[in-house]
Amino acid sequence: MIKRLIALTLVLFFGYIFYQAVTHWQPDSQLQGVSKEYVSREANELGAMNIVTAIVVTYRGLDTLGEVTVLFLAASGVALLMRRRNITTPNRKERRQASEFIHTGAKLLTPVIVMFGAYIFLNGHLSPGGGFQGGAVIASAVLLLFLAFPKYKLKHGFLNTIESFSGFGYVLVGLLGIYFAGGFLDNRILPLGDFGKLLSAGAIPIIYTLIGLKVGIELAGILENLKGQEA
Repeated sequence: MIKRLIALTLVLFFGYIFYQAVTHWQPDSQLQGVSKEYVSREANELGAMNIVTAIVVTYRGLDTLGEVTVLFLAASGVALLMRRRNITTPNRKERRQASEFIHTGAKLLTPVIVMFGAYIFLNGHLSPGGGFQGGAVIASAVLLLFLAFPKYKLKHGFLNTIESFSGFGYVLVGLLGIYFAGGFLDNRILPLGDFGKLLSAGAIPIIYTLIGLKVGIELAGILENLKGQEA
């Protein structure tokens, strides 16, 4: 009885706080503080139409580096755990083969999905999108291949080379920003170009390409490890 009374009191208390926050909330009529500085300076400083891109890739580039590192550690942890468990498909449950329709659809759609993922991170400075989103789309193409062809295996040597190059290139671009521009991952190591064009925003398209490739390969590796090994 006492536990229920305490739980009910806590629910009412937090409900009252939430009610006060909602009923007394007033939206700002204009931007304030740091957000105002970002919006007012970004176009001239960085040349990216997508303000979110400018914030994530340059102004808060170290946060993005941390996110990429966390994803790499997660992929490594999944690979380590799954290999220790040595997951296999039991012989008594033979996996049903996908139909010819699914095989053909996977072959036709996979290149299109990969191209769409590349489009997302190459145009991240112009429209909604970016490295993480484009990488996730590319990984979905790998998932489609696994669903259509359960025995399909990734070419780890080639993919690991690309992933390593992407990670090294990302850090290298950041260090070049310190040396040639105003700080880590400063995109002004390259000319800003014409505002709103594909070749604009300095090094941001390069940064997003490196992030997209690294994220896509790491997510694809996680999917393959979760798929397990065929008996």
